[in-house]
Amino acid sequence: MTDKIKLAALCIFGTEGITAGELRRMGATGVEAENGRVVFDYSPQMLVRANLRCRYCERIMLLLRVFKAFNFEQLYQNVKSIPWERIILDNGQFPVNGSSLSSKLASVPACQKIIKKAIADRLMNARKVKYCEESGALYRIHFVAIKDTFSIMVDTSGEGLHKRGYRANSMEAPIKETLAAVISDLAVVKSNHTVVDPTCGSGTLLIEAALKAKNIAPGLHRSFACEKWSNIDKAVWQEERKLAVDGIITDCDFVGYGYDIDEEAIALAKENAEKAGVGSVLHFERRDIRDYKDEFERCTVICNPPYGERLLDYEKAREIYKIMGKKFVRGKGKSYTIISPDDEFEKYFGTPADKRRKIYNGKLKCQIYMYFKA
Repeated sequence: MTDKIKLAALCIFGTEGITAGELRRMGATGVEAENGRVVFDYSPQMLVRANLRCRYCERIMLLLRVFKAFNFEQLYQNVKSIPWERIILDNGQFPVNGSSLSSKLASVPACQKIIKKAIADRLMNARKVKYCEESGALYRIHFVAIKDTFSIMVDTSGEGLHKRGYRANSMEAPIKETLAAVISDLAVVKSNHTVVDPTCGSGTLLIEAALKAKNIAPGLHRSFACEKWSNIDKAVWQEERKLAVDGIITDCDFVGYGYDIDEEAIALAKENAEKAGVGSVLHFERRDIRDYKDEFERCTVICNPPYGERLLDYEKAREIYKIMGKKFVRGKGKSYTIISPDDEFEKYFGTPADKRRKIYNGKLKCQIYMYFKA
């Protein structure tokens, strides 16, 4: 491609630091956290590795160019200067989408049209053709304009990275897999932990905890848009998938227990756990939160309890918080990590959190409340 290209991991606001740490651990260089994304150095190996292994981000993008543009001519010339003929190969399709915030070029459709024209003109000039056929692999172009600064990117992931492939079905209002993985990270889930989710729904939090504990790459059983690109050698995919498989921890002591009042949710959680390859270490049963018992000498509790805007009215949700506050007993070797959008969660839970973290669950502003002091 070109040595000017960077990679960008698009992430949930508030998780940039966690994502940056993960990328460094997998060998990324030049890692810089920005608002809503983490930028790092490009190589074919890192592009593939990040797609396969990243637990916390939503997409891996090729970041081709960042520039200022105050009018459409500047936008056109900057986009046309990118060597698209070395990026979009084999009559690739290149639809354009994006967003504009606090910029003079505020019309997204107009920006899409100019960017599309600039790319097409560059490709036609380079290939000496009169039109772009667009019959090959998909190169989805994405632009972000903030205060007149444009970032031009290409999506390498295809479907969002939260789609691991194990959750074809889910209960109402599930938590995203990427956010569930973030919660497991904040709860410091390790391969020798006993983890409990007393309101498990379709099992996403426990499944992500198990994947983390066993070091199973979340993208191991899915495909990606850039797998069809001829400028990424198939051998790179084969090698990176082999490395990911070799890194799986097969003899860890992790075990997880999930409880829910809904029998259908329990059946679905079991099905999802099997699809994710962690069914042997996760156990689910129907149990009301009112019947929760502190059964383990040491355990990590993670949960996404029902709340007003999700399943229950606020009064009923706050009753559940009160029950949790009584049932979750503090002690050495015990921790509780709970996500909620209710600013008064601590009041109803009955105890201030030892630590809290602002985060978004979709468009819903939440806090992750962490209790870990004995």
